[in-house]
Amino acid sequence: MMGLFSKIKEKIQGPSEEDMYGEGEEEYVELDTEHPQMSSRVIIRPFVLNDFEDTKPILDSLRKGNTIGLINIKPLKEKDIVELKRSINKLKKTCDAIDGEIAGFGEDYIVVCPSFAEIYKSKESKAQVKEVKPEEFKPHVRVPEPPPSPKTEEPASKEEQ
Repeated sequence: MMGLFSKIKEKIQGPSEEDMYGEGEEEYVELDTEHPQMSSRVIIRPFVLNDFEDTKPILDSLRKGNTIGLINIKPLKEKDIVELKRSINKLKKTCDAIDGEIAGFGEDYIVVCPSFAEIYKSKESKAQVKEVKPEEFKPHVRVPEPPPSPKTEEPASKEEQ
């Protein structure tokens, strides 16, 4: 009779902890905490903009979230200012989307960084380091102005006649 009551009690309460985990046996799970993941490292990577297509690898590494890009814009600036403006607009939109920052660094470099980093701007350097505005780029290549059109002689005024 006692066996019957213990079977009913077991069905109502479910199995005991000893039955579930074994009799007094404890299991441990080992965690490897000595080697952090390699993706947690910050990468400072140089890039060169030779044409608009060079923008895509910069955007891809910026979106990964662990890359700070130092971009040399001089080759594209000397080659095609319109393409440079397109590239900078694309970089700026991506930086805004990921809460990153973009800033000019000298005449020929741009720094882009994701949200975990901030571009330092001291009081003295605020005049030197500023937000990149594509409209401010001026090509180093001098574009010759068209020759003046030949002047047509105007008919003499009524006063001279």
